[in-house]
Amino acid sequence: MTSEADATSDPNASGSRVDDALRAGLEGFELTDADVELVHGAPDALGPDDAGAAALPVVAVVGRPNVGKSTWVNRVLGRREAVVEDVPGVTRDRVSYTAEWSGREFTLVDTGGWEVDASGIHLRVAEQAEVAVQLADAVLFIVDGKVGATDTDEAVVRLLRRSGKPVVLLANKVDDARGEADAAALWSLGLGQPWPVSALHGRGSGDVLDALLDVLPEVSHVAGAPEGGPRRVALVGRPNVGKSSLLNRLAGADRVVVDEVAGTTRDPVDELVELGGQSWLFVDTAGIRRRVHQSRGADFYSSLRTRAALDKAEVAVVLIDVSEPVAEQDIRVIQQVIDAGRALVVAYNKWDTLDEERHYYLEREIERELVQVTWAPRVNISAATGRHVGRLDAALRTALGSWDTRIPTGRLNAFLGEVVAAQPHPVRSGKQPRILFATQADTRPPRFVLFASGFIEAGYRRFLERRLREEYGFVGTPLEISVRVREKRRR
Repeated sequence: MTSEADATSDPNASGSRVDDALRAGLEGFELTDADVELVHGAPDALGPDDAGAAALPVVAVVGRPNVGKSTWVNRVLGRREAVVEDVPGVTRDRVSYTAEWSGREFTLVDTGGWEVDASGIHLRVAEQAEVAVQLADAVLFIVDGKVGATDTDEAVVRLLRRSGKPVVLLANKVDDARGEADAAALWSLGLGQPWPVSALHGRGSGDVLDALLDVLPEVSHVAGAPEGGPRRVALVGRPNVGKSSLLNRLAGADRVVVDEVAGTTRDPVDELVELGGQSWLFVDTAGIRRRVHQSRGADFYSSLRTRAALDKAEVAVVLIDVSEPVAEQDIRVIQQVIDAGRALVVAYNKWDTLDEERHYYLEREIERELVQVTWAPRVNISAATGRHVGRLDAALRTALGSWDTRIPTGRLNAFLGEVVAAQPHPVRSGKQPRILFATQADTRPPRFVLFASGFIEAGYRRFLERRLREEYGFVGTPLEISVRVREKRRR
C-alpha cells in the first residue's frame, strides 16, 4: 500500500489531486457546454499525417515565354494558383500542382519559358525546363496559335524528340473558329494533332485533357512518394537572403533558379531532402517584400503563395542575411510564422562573410530586435559554402518536438498553482482575478486555456508564458494562451 508520504512526493499524484479539486471548484461558476467538454476531456494530441498515396503521373508544361503556360495551368486547376502576368518570364522555376480530370489525378509541372541562345538567368530557366521534361511521364507543349511555329519552337521539338516522352501539342490563344485554320499549320512540327485551345476562356480545354489522359500512365514511372509522410519545412524570408541557395545546397543539385537579382523566386518550389537520415519536404518561397495590401502584380500573388505554403508547412526556417542590418521585414516575416502557428527556426545566413565588427553589431541587433523570439533555435550557416547546414536537422527536430508537446492537465494545474501563489496577478480596481482551472486544449502549436474569475492582463499572460517555457522548454514553438472569464452562478 502506498504511504501518504510517498503519494505526496509523487508530482503526478499531487497534480491529479489539485486538478480534481480545481475541477470541482468550477461547478460553482457559469460554464458553457464547450467549457464542460474542455474541462472534463482535453482532446488527444494530434498524430502524424498519413503517408502519401502512390506517385501521381507527372505532366511537364513547356513552351517559349508568354505563350500562356501558367494561364493554362490555372485553367486546369480551376483557380489562380500559378503566378500570371502579361510580361514574359514571370515563371522562373519548375513548380508542381496536383490537378484532376475525369476522376484521374496527375501532377502538373509549370516551367519557365524556353529560349534559344539564352544567357544569364534565362539560361538557368531553360535548364530547369529541360530537367522538368526528364522528370515527366508526358509533356504538354504549348505554342502560340496566333504566331505559329517559331525557330525556338522547332528547337524545342528537337529536344522533345530526343527525350522519347509522349508529347501533346497545344495551340493556345485560338479564341474562335477562324483561328483553327492557323493552328492546323502546326501539323508541320511532326508532333501529331495540334489541339486548338483558348487557355484564357477555356475553349477546347477538355479535348486536350482527354488526349493527355490517353498517354499518361496510371502511376508515375519517374516520381516516387516517400513512405511515412515527410515533415514539411517552409523556407521564408525577405528577398535575396539565400533561400533558393540553401534549398539547392540541401538538395545537392541546382533545383531552384538562383541569381543575384532579388525576387528571382516567384512561386513556392518544393523538394524532398535527405537530412540527418530523415526525409524532409522543403518548400522555397518567394521573398516577402512588403505587406500584402501594398503589393502589386506578380509580387501580390507571390505573397499569397508564400502564405499558402506557410499554412501547409509544419515548421518554418526564417533566413536572415547577416551581412545587412536586421530589418523590419525580417521581424515581419517571423511574426507571420508565429501568427500561422508554425514551429520556428531562425537561420543566420552568409555567416562566412561576417567580420569581427559586424559580428558585434549583429549580436546587439538580435538582442534588441528579436527579443520576443529568444525561444527559437538559432543556426549560423552559409548556404553558399555549406557551413553548418547540417545543424538544421537538430534544430528542426527540436522545434517540431516542442510543437507536438502536451502537458498533462494535473501537472499543468499544479505548476500554475505554485507560480500564482509565488507571484499573484496584480490587484486592479480592488479586485484580484484568480485562475480557476487550466488545460492544454491543443498541440501544433500548444494552446492553453485558462478559466479565470476576472480579466488576466497581457503582461501577466506573458509572464505565465515565460514560466511555462522555463519549466517545460517549448523551444522553437509559439505558445497560445487564451482566457475565459467566468462568473459565479447566481443562487
